[in-house]
Amino acid sequence: MTEFTRRSFLALAPGAALAACSAQTVEMNEVTMARRPSPAVLARYGALDDGGFTIPAVNPGYLTGQNSRIEVYYYGPDRPGTIVVDPFARLLYYIEDGGRAIRYGIAVGREGYGFRGNATVRRKAEWPRWTPTRNMIRREPEVYGPVAAGLPGGLENPLGARALYLYRGGRDTMYRIHGTNNASTIGRATSAGCVRLFNQDIIDLYDRVQPGTYVHVRSREESMVAEDPMVENAAGLMVPIATFPRDVQEQIQAGNIPWPPFQPMRGIGAETVPPLVGA
Repeated sequence: MTEFTRRSFLALAPGAALAACSAQTVEMNEVTMARRPSPAVLARYGALDDGGFTIPAVNPGYLTGQNSRIEVYYYGPDRPGTIVVDPFARLLYYIEDGGRAIRYGIAVGREGYGFRGNATVRRKAEWPRWTPTRNMIRREPEVYGPVAAGLPGGLENPLGARALYLYRGGRDTMYRIHGTNNASTIGRATSAGCVRLFNQDIIDLYDRVQPGTYVHVRSREESMVAEDPMVENAAGLMVPIATFPRDVQEQIQAGNIPWPPFQPMRGIGAETVPPLVGA
């Protein structure tokens, strides 16, 4: 990507960048590139009382890299009020006026399971009930069969605190943008196809979105133009290739990833992955 393209499409808003960097404690792992988040980031992900439930604080180890919510400059072609999902960079943008957007880290579907194409938000729900689809039960009966009748809303529900229901041509796609009962999945390709956010983030997005909101899902080609070149690291998170030492960058560009591939998680809440940095 040229410097002009990178700067003209996306860049950190100056105020947000200062807030994110001013109090960072450098505590980094060479392979995962995990850095302890700043106090400003931690404050956005504290415990939250909502709808009779207490949403737990997000462990700081899951707020590394691109996972935490931040305001960014956005000069793409998408109109204000649009949700843009980038399943390849594992990011979601809510486009605002004035060339800005709110960026969220997301979990996406495992390979072959992800949502494709565009859609419209037709319905919103707080603490929604969840029922696995027939396709989910057919593909993984051992996982979804025991809960075929569904689960009521609550902290153990895989849809989390909020859900946005995606429709196409007036028909329910059966895909949702929703919260999660497992913060460790964010930033990873773990789900059965829907788009997950931290519960704190889906509440923030839910309050911004109205029924009728257009959802644009980027293609791989669009993602390559919009985002810096990325690679999935050993922890299953997408990180810019440029953050690695030069010799590691050369190996990645040659197609030789110098760490074992991350094994995607399976299950309703998915297996919890240890945080990348300490609390």
